[in-house]
Amino acid sequence: MGPLIPNGIIPSDWDSIIAILIGIAFGFVLEASGFSSSRKLAGVFYGYDFAVLKVFFTAALVATIGIYYMDYLGYLDVGQLYVHPTFLWGAIIGGIIMGIGFVAGGFCPGTSLCAVAIGKIDAIIYVVGIMIGVFIFSELFFLFEPLYEGAFFGNITLMDSLGVNPYWFIFIFTIIAIVSFVISDIIRKRNKKIFY
Repeated sequence: MGPLIPNGIIPSDWDSIIAILIGIAFGFVLEASGFSSSRKLAGVFYGYDFAVLKVFFTAALVATIGIYYMDYLGYLDVGQLYVHPTFLWGAIIGGIIMGIGFVAGGFCPGTSLCAVAIGKIDAIIYVVGIMIGVFIFSELFFLFEPLYEGAFFGNITLMDSLGVNPYWFIFIFTIIAIVSFVISDIIRKRNKKIFY
């Protein structure tokens, strides 16, 4: 029964190796999907290309359904899965900074590294900016620490914070995804004349 490493089915020594293999596969899929193009990524903000929204929404939905279905069948124990701790203010401010960077540069951190791998100059500049930001943050962490660690909510999920049954949450999430896909198609068709 999963998860595999916490239950000793796979030795913990394989943790980093598996992470690297998953990272390489993820980068390959990003490049194959065209996500190394800043124009394609920024298209979601300008209303002419919603591939990013559709791919990541679908990935989140498939992963969520898969995890809870495996839990239902007894192959996975959801209670043993690691949930990253929630620091509300850090998450909100970090999300705003990343959102502004995404719109301004046309990349998120993952897709920027994917674009660097194929030699895109704008992505290289973007990654250099990320590294400068990380360096400044690490050097001035003592100033940011109260904000970074503020509003600690523990290891909670969205389902926990909303107090919703996981299966109802998945159902609602699926409906939101379908509605988002329909609305995004309407917006894309309306903006097609402007951008093409």
